[in-house]
Amino acid sequence: MSFSRVTWNPQYDFATLHNWGCNFHCSYCSYKLRSGAAGRPGFAAPKPERFLTVQELKETLLSVKPGKVYFMGGEPTTASEIEEMLEFAKTELGAVTRLGHTNGSRLPLPYLDGANVGFKAWNEELHMKITGRPKSLIYDNFRAAVEAGLKMAANMVFIPELVGLAELEGLVRFLAELNPEIPFHIMGYIPVPGQTWRRPDAQEMEEAMQRCKQYLPHVNCSHLSSEEALNLEARDDRFKVQIIAGA
Repeated sequence: MSFSRVTWNPQYDFATLHNWGCNFHCSYCSYKLRSGAAGRPGFAAPKPERFLTVQELKETLLSVKPGKVYFMGGEPTTASEIEEMLEFAKTELGAVTRLGHTNGSRLPLPYLDGANVGFKAWNEELHMKITGRPKSLIYDNFRAAVEAGLKMAANMVFIPELVGLAELEGLVRFLAELNPEIPFHIMGYIPVPGQTWRRPDAQEMEEAMQRCKQYLPHVNCSHLSSEEALNLEARDDRFKVQIIAGA
């Protein structure tokens, strides 16, 4: 598992290293929207034809000298070279380093300034069912990252009949005890191939927002259709990026 693509957004001065692969096996992974991998175990996105070398990654970043370097996946922390690239981004470029999204299974990391962690569930059994990993790993790592001074954010996919209001409430209470200023994002479930779970309606999203705002002041949400999720650049110019290495 490694990085296969680097993208660049000159307007917002950030480059992103994109990793293939994940160490969780969430059945509702949104990558299935692009791959159509209905029920396929493991990571859903097609494997790249080749991965970029560390030298290629470093030369690409030096060519644009971004003020911010983000790492995305899949799960970016499964890349064997992530610690070397974090150190390079911080010490050679002087960049802000951030995991644009992560499952939190390898936090905190040296030379990392912050991360956006996608929590899967509050209930222990449900967490194990969804991810194949114990809940304590993620929650303990998030706590350690906050205590280490990283700038943290959190999100959870809201699936009314699976990851419902009780799961959201359990998580935001945990976050509020750590630091009530942690931003939290509720992601309305986007139906993916092979899954029977339904998308929440507008009223359910509003109820989820109000429930979470009882504990945290900085709560927002997204409620995208499958078509909207596949065309994010039409909604947000932060997604209008150039591929500067890889495919």
